[in-house]
Amino acid sequence: MEEPPPPPTSAVPNARTRSYWRWSKQDFFPEPSFQSFTTYRAALASACPRLRDRLLSRSSDNNELNVLPQASENPMRRCLTAWDLTWLAFGSVVGSGIFVITGQEARTDAGPAIVLSYAISGFSALLSALCYTEFAVDVPVAGGSFSFLRIELGDFIAFLAAGNILLEAVVGAAGLGRSWSSYFASMIKNDPDFFRIRVNSFQEGFNMLDPIAVVVLFIANGVAMSSTRNTSILNSLSSIVTTLVIVFIIVVGFVHGKASNLTPFFPMGMKGVFNAAAVVYWSYTGFDMVATMAEETKNPARDIPIGLVGSMSMITVIYCLMALALVSMVNYTQIDVDAAYSVAFVQIGMKWAKYLVSICALKGMTTSLLVGSMGQARYMTQIARSHMIPPFFALVHPKTGTPVNATLVITLLSSIVGLFSSLDVLSNVFSISTLFIFMLMAVALLVRRYYVRQKTSQEDLMRVLGCLFVIIASSAVGTALWNANKLGWIGYTVAAVVWLIGTLAMSFLPKQRTPKVWGVPLVPWLPSLSIATNLFLIGSLEPDAFWRFFLCTAFMLLYYIFVGVHATYDVEHQNSQDFKDVEPTDEPNHAPFVT
Repeated sequence: MEEPPPPPTSAVPNARTRSYWRWSKQDFFPEPSFQSFTTYRAALASACPRLRDRLLSRSSDNNELNVLPQASENPMRRCLTAWDLTWLAFGSVVGSGIFVITGQEARTDAGPAIVLSYAISGFSALLSALCYTEFAVDVPVAGGSFSFLRIELGDFIAFLAAGNILLEAVVGAAGLGRSWSSYFASMIKNDPDFFRIRVNSFQEGFNMLDPIAVVVLFIANGVAMSSTRNTSILNSLSSIVTTLVIVFIIVVGFVHGKASNLTPFFPMGMKGVFNAAAVVYWSYTGFDMVATMAEETKNPARDIPIGLVGSMSMITVIYCLMALALVSMVNYTQIDVDAAYSVAFVQIGMKWAKYLVSICALKGMTTSLLVGSMGQARYMTQIARSHMIPPFFALVHPKTGTPVNATLVITLLSSIVGLFSSLDVLSNVFSISTLFIFMLMAVALLVRRYYVRQKTSQEDLMRVLGCLFVIIASSAVGTALWNANKLGWIGYTVAAVVWLIGTLAMSFLPKQRTPKVWGVPLVPWLPSLSIATNLFLIGSLEPDAFWRFFLCTAFMLLYYIFVGVHATYDVEHQNSQDFKDVEPTDEPNHAPFVT
């Protein structure tokens, strides 16, 4: 397939002659609101009407596909195939959690029923993957969920998602860096904290400094910056080796397994199973990174469904088998929470296998870091293209074809967090952020199918909103009743029936849009179920996770009020005439401000 030409650069003066490495104020804040203290003060005085404008503003397919990429000045290179995407999904997901969280949750929350926790989370992840796939095929851009939410749910909701995406990027990379350090230390000496430096004056959970995690993060991100194609090849080779070792782990686990280790199967009850499911969801995160590769995929319509849906189905089965192998080999009360699989082989007398498993875990986490670095940087690139963060981070390097600036800032932030924060602190924050975005993606898909601007009548819009309210409210109430342990099965049944009524009512509404190439089946049932499962998993998290999430969201809102709302307002209203040549056919265009 012939590679399409790069986006036009006529709107970016001297785009090909300007140095990539530039640091002027204009590169970070080119919008009129930030040109002087006077203009910024005037912008703050208009904060309320601007915020109202942003709340009602939505982007378009055309804007995300054709207009915003011009802010990068250089195009990303279309070099990925279905084979690449499949192994990128495998490399990103496998290793990003199964070697990290399984032991922790089997011991503290679920016991042997950790297998069911993985099955529940895998089903929810597959529903989210279906939603991502439809959007990525229709709108193949680097922004992933950020772009999809901006098109369907508007600028403000997309900003909340953007903040959580960046939080997810930083926390996820930091957690992987520390897990890499734990496994490496367990190989050298049977102590996951061997390379860490304890600082007694720091708060518990933040007092074990991890310099190895920082080194690993810089190396992985450096490779990802160099070339998309080369990183994909390296990931494919590593993932194939990882697959062979995983087969070995499963076979040995079943051979040396004892049925007695599986009883009691529910030591903490079903509540423990769902609590664990909410946390082990981390093990499935990473598949959304494949959606961010759409801009670099040769044939998105064919390759993305294979890469996303096919790989996630396979990974769910692998995870359940690996979890079962672990709890069969070792009683859940004796599982090591930091390096579960390595220590498990030592406990069954196969000390030599400890090194093989640790090497596999290190390779899995390394590929997760590589693919995660690629996806996180592309998220950040599209967010910067919209000017929600400085457009400096949207620039694509002319030689590598990769967003070097975005990759560097993700590396620095994740290294700082990974140096100080413990794994349990990171996993809870990461899970709630991810689940929140996946829930919004399901809502956005329903909006995309049932509402088209300037086509859907006001009556049909109100019916769609009513059905969405019933679906979300019933899911939230059912989750609250479960966690409060009130009303028992009567309360759960009522909540489920109300959810069923809301979804059934939506199924009778006329669909306003059909997918261009590939679509989620059984709409609205599967997206509605995705909303319910994600909200349920969110509600199963510990209260500390919510406090951290709300605190981070509060800081995001402060940034939006004082910076983001003014930058994006200027983007839409300042130079809208510059891009008449790329006006969309069905929706008003929102043109970016370009320096």
